[in-house]
Amino acid sequence: MTRLSLVIATYNRAECLMVTLASVAEQSAKPQKWECIVVDNNSKDDTKQRVESFIANHPTLNVRYVFEVQQGLSYARNAGIAHAEGDIVAFIDDDERIVPNFISSYISLFDKYSNAMVAGGKIVAEYPTGRPRWMSHFTELPIANPMDFGDYVCRFPKRRIPGGGNMAMRRELFERVGVFNTSLGRTGKSLIGGEESELFERIRDANMECYYTPHAVMYHIIPAEKLTPEYFTRLSYNIGVSQRMRAELRGGKRMLYVKECVKWVVTLLLVLIHRPAQSRYLIKMRKHISRGIWSK
Repeated sequence: MTRLSLVIATYNRAECLMVTLASVAEQSAKPQKWECIVVDNNSKDDTKQRVESFIANHPTLNVRYVFEVQQGLSYARNAGIAHAEGDIVAFIDDDERIVPNFISSYISLFDKYSNAMVAGGKIVAEYPTGRPRWMSHFTELPIANPMDFGDYVCRFPKRRIPGGGNMAMRRELFERVGVFNTSLGRTGKSLIGGEESELFERIRDANMECYYTPHAVMYHIIPAEKLTPEYFTRLSYNIGVSQRMRAELRGGKRMLYVKECVKWVVTLLLVLIHRPAQSRYLIKMRKHISRGIWSK
């Protein structure tokens, strides 16, 4: 019986995907309890060939390749949900690696907590080229989204949601609140996001319980190209655009503007207690998020 379906959406990152799949192959959970669905979101590189080779080299694992021609992360994840056979659907991305007890930790959590409808695990940022000196806790969040709420299972903090690259949900959740909104989420090289936040707004509206498990650890591998000033500017701007799009969907643009003004006050206070390089990036982040929010 398939208990958990692990969905990995990928686009033109075959080399990174192989690192992710190598960690998937090391899972301690019995192979008959889980499956892995790799959703190729219209890649132009050799993703298909690499995945098929991986499947051939790991005959004891239940790994399936799915091609989703409609471009967009939300479309890819929804395709994974449609093909999933497990009563739990977990998501990871193609730029990370997971610990051997990742899958078994999620299965155990949902078995133990019958009221849990969704869960998220620990996220550890990994910088192969080193963590830049300009980075602070606040500017690291949009890039790596590190997450650590302690060493024990607990309810997720109210102001946080699981990371998109480390979350799991009961399959029935999608029947009750729907799947990912395809008007949001990254498409190709676009950095528009917000699809996870929008889904979790619906989950909260439905009063569903969300838990944190420290045992489902994911290492988020951050390459050098995501640490450049140009990428950070583009990312910050698109965070603002994503926030505006979500606010428009829920009729909350006025509140978004109020919150952004408050965040500017907080940012200016934070500048006083950070190093100059960190302060510059705090201002840079807030400036371009605001630009995205007021871009329309």
